[in-house]
Amino acid sequence: MFERILIANRGEIACRIMQTAQALGVKCVAVYSDADAAAKHVAMADMAVHIGGSAPVDSYLRGDAIIQAALDTNARAIHPGYGFLSENPDFVDAVEAAGLTFIGPSADAIRAMGLKDAAKALMVKAGVPVVPGYHGADQGDALLADEADKMGYPVLIKAVAGGGGKGMRLVEDPQDFADALASARSEAKTAFGNADVLVEKFVTHPRHIEVQIFGDGTRAVHLFERDCSLQRRHQKVIEEAPAPGMTSEMRRAMGDAAVKAAQAIGYKGAGTVEFIVDGSGPLRDDGFFFMEMNTRLQVEHPVTEAITGVDLVEWQLRVAAGEALPATQDDLTINGHAFEARLYAEDVPAGFLPATGTLTHLSFPNSARADSGVRAGDEISPFYDPMIAKVITHGATRDIALLRLSQALAQTQVAGTVTNLAFLGALAGHAGFGRGEVDTGLIARDIDMLTTPPARHPRHAVAAAMALSGLDAPTGVTGFSLWQPLRRAVPLAYDETPLEVHVKVASPDLQHWTVDGTDITALRRQGAWLIDGQPAPKVTIADNRATVFDGYGIPFDAIDLLDVAATDAGNGNLIEAPMPGLVKAVFAKAGAQVAKGDRLAILEAMKMEHALLAQRDGVIAEVLAQDGDQVSAGTALVRLEDEQT
Repeated sequence: MFERILIANRGEIACRIMQTAQALGVKCVAVYSDADAAAKHVAMADMAVHIGGSAPVDSYLRGDAIIQAALDTNARAIHPGYGFLSENPDFVDAVEAAGLTFIGPSADAIRAMGLKDAAKALMVKAGVPVVPGYHGADQGDALLADEADKMGYPVLIKAVAGGGGKGMRLVEDPQDFADALASARSEAKTAFGNADVLVEKFVTHPRHIEVQIFGDGTRAVHLFERDCSLQRRHQKVIEEAPAPGMTSEMRRAMGDAAVKAAQAIGYKGAGTVEFIVDGSGPLRDDGFFFMEMNTRLQVEHPVTEAITGVDLVEWQLRVAAGEALPATQDDLTINGHAFEARLYAEDVPAGFLPATGTLTHLSFPNSARADSGVRAGDEISPFYDPMIAKVITHGATRDIALLRLSQALAQTQVAGTVTNLAFLGALAGHAGFGRGEVDTGLIARDIDMLTTPPARHPRHAVAAAMALSGLDAPTGVTGFSLWQPLRRAVPLAYDETPLEVHVKVASPDLQHWTVDGTDITALRRQGAWLIDGQPAPKVTIADNRATVFDGYGIPFDAIDLLDVAATDAGNGNLIEAPMPGLVKAVFAKAGAQVAKGDRLAILEAMKMEHALLAQRDGVIAEVLAQDGDQVSAGTALVRLEDEQT
């Protein structure tokens, strides 16, 4: 086994690799960019080396800097993770030329599978079924259109290089072929530097099922299949293993085909053979076709680990260190079912746009495995993929595993950025998905239902208001005047819309709230609050925002009424309290000359201090409050003399 390895990646996958490597006693060297100087993977590593600027091209794509970092730290091998340089054969050649071990397949194997057309030709030779289509070198427009006519519409135009759905166009009408071809070529040229395409018969009701393989350069085994059909714009969202509806005959046929593919190129390490499957009816052992091979560890590898009990990263390290395959095909069995959901910082209502922000709170339930490369306090950077975590659950049956996924997503807590958490929750609860009726078009068909925001209830606003005003932990005198309970307003907004929120504190254990005309009671029993008869949800506060952890996280914002005071009472002679609070300090003195903007008093409210400023030049006529006064909204604190006319 290696004494020390370098991980040429960042984020979740770098942390995942370190977890296994360090458990085996292998020291880990991290590399990091300017943006990642304080990242989780850097903190986890035994050593860390700075390799450049924040943009990937200035850091994580600098193969020369990464190799030099390995040499400088006496690391004997490099693990590429996924993405960045993981499928770059030139990088593999450079690693080996430097006398280091690449923890992955050979450069030749990566090249063999790097272009879809060449890979398909190789698979045909190896006896692996492929989708009917044209994969030739002649890229003439007329020839491609003629081939599409021969195979019959609908057809799929696909870039021969790259992946991730780029350079891919579905064509259902011959009249649209020319425009789709031009568009696919343009996108492929921009994304991959290669405008060549292939044309395939489009499988209606397609399912995306892939087989995990592992080789030692001579022989290979498969670790069964994963269903990755739940996709949005060709991007995987929720994966599961094994595939719903899979028969033993089809599993054997797909597994054998995947092993043939791996052995045809002398594959070494972890890889995935992806198949497109006809999902128009029951799965058939003649209804799957080779799509492509990913010559690396996949994002969704944890579901395979969950059902097989195999640590795929450990296998990678052992085989790269010269050991034989740790198991034979007969040693491998399926235990139960597993799901993985990809949690991203993205704005779902805005069309799933990537989002940034600082994670002010992040926690996952102990009942689920959560692979994450970030912590509370970390920033979601605009330079990299905005993945926050992968949430993985396992159960004896598919129903149990899916129920556990739903529960885990409901108990996941994220604040500080918008996420797709509610979207994932809706998917996990989708009736058709629950029945195993999955295909790659499911999300697109039901997108409106899946992106409906979770319901917001008045009790959520009460929970936020209690936390923001300190009434979630009241003392014996909190909220009281000298002779009766004090009714007060709590300025609150949801989605930038102000809410009418008032509270009357009857006792330290009883509060009467009104939210936009709806009455809600908050009652404390044995130290725990019940709001409208239900246990109060957890709330976190950061930057005047309270996130209520119910319905996948509902944010409410405290309204700073200082702005209101500045435009209303502050424009005249009276300086009034913009909200209920404690007068912390009074600086105004009767007869004193003040200028616009001078600080006259400080009001403490909602756990914040608010400076009350003079809104014009003038002379203090009267000071109406003193340090320590508890005042209600609208209380006059300072009066200026009338302006001379």
